[in-house]
Amino acid sequence: MKIRKRDSGAILTALQGGVVPNRGLQYVMVGRNEEAEQILKDLENIKAGSSIIKFFIGPFGSGKSFIQALIQQIAFKENFIVAKADFTPERRLYGSDGKAVAIYAELIKNIAIATVPDGNAFSTILDKWISEVQAKVSVEKGYGSVEFGNEDFVKDVELEINKVVGKMDALTGGYDFARILTLYFKGYVKDNNEIQRCALRWLRGEYSTKTEARNDLGVRDIINDNNYYDYIKVLSQFVKQIGFSGLVINFDEAINLYKITHPQTRDKNYETILKIYNDTLQGNVEGLYITIGGTPEFLEDERRGIFSYEALKSRLSVNPFETNVFRDLSQPVIKLTPLQNDETFVLLQKVRDIHEAHYGYIKNVSDEEIKEFIKNEYSRPGAKENMTTRDVVRDFIGALNIIHQNPDFDHKQIFGKNSNENNNKLNEDLMSRFKRANQ
Repeated sequence: MKIRKRDSGAILTALQGGVVPNRGLQYVMVGRNEEAEQILKDLENIKAGSSIIKFFIGPFGSGKSFIQALIQQIAFKENFIVAKADFTPERRLYGSDGKAVAIYAELIKNIAIATVPDGNAFSTILDKWISEVQAKVSVEKGYGSVEFGNEDFVKDVELEINKVVGKMDALTGGYDFARILTLYFKGYVKDNNEIQRCALRWLRGEYSTKTEARNDLGVRDIINDNNYYDYIKVLSQFVKQIGFSGLVINFDEAINLYKITHPQTRDKNYETILKIYNDTLQGNVEGLYITIGGTPEFLEDERRGIFSYEALKSRLSVNPFETNVFRDLSQPVIKLTPLQNDETFVLLQKVRDIHEAHYGYIKNVSDEEIKEFIKNEYSRPGAKENMTTRDVVRDFIGALNIIHQNPDFDHKQIFGKNSNENNNKLNEDLMSRFKRANQ
């Protein structure tokens, strides 16, 4: 297998840690081709001016985080900006004491583009846009080069920037957003890091009082618990204005909305989801692709889940004609199932090949041994109910590490038909030695 060391290292480290790799997903993608095709179709619709919300629903280990990482990878190729955030007890769609604006701040912190895929890309996006505007003005107005010392050049660039940001004035929050971007440009031109820092702080939702923001920047409002969603809509317009295809937002761990104990607060969070759903379907916002990853309980529990909110239940009911074979991936709710054993086998083959390529050794684990490994993993007590693909992959990488670092290690202890018994016996032997040593 030909793979860059940087990619193979990132894949192995992430999978062994039980998380989805942030790069090289194409090397480990198994059984998600239909979903990938639908994601691409959705993104094409976003480019054309639509907005879409999707719910990826499945039990733990069914691949929700993987799907969202796949969305990010495809979105980068299609020139989208991607932001992501996990729901937590302190980060919600609706809340007081900063709990709602915290989800916005997390999104902005994690904002990413193809050249800055790991987040914190907001300032890069702004600087790149300003540089492009300067280059455009330089050519169109005949300046020949970027001339910060030329007041006419600076004024022409500012006029061009105002043309872009002025298009957002009609949106709720658009005026202040545009003013902040203009201030950021002035700080950029004057090499005033303090103005730029304050502007970025405002854009990230980090001001807690209007007075402080007014003193620093002269604006009337701040991004807060009550209006952050308006600014997400403004942001989705802005990124299209400056040449990107749109904005992708991935929300994960929606089970934390389900866990909110106060019924009214929980309903207010679901009401916000309804608002987003209606905005996307009614054309009230352009260029926005929002995904929410959650468990079946989060969606279907009629006491605490989304289905407890009648207006959402009627909108998010799954196509009644859908089966496991004949699926409707265009609907808002996509139900994910864990990989089947044959798909897990293919995945472990890929992991084995990546491990071999990364450490530069000749293949020493056969396909038959992989099959036995899978059988052994799922023959453990309670494995069928509790074992996830993530667990199997993590164990498999651990096995490969042992074999690679210990050439004399007997494969049968891991890949033999009775490896569980062998491992139990090995553990018993170790424990008996430990007891003897302490007698």
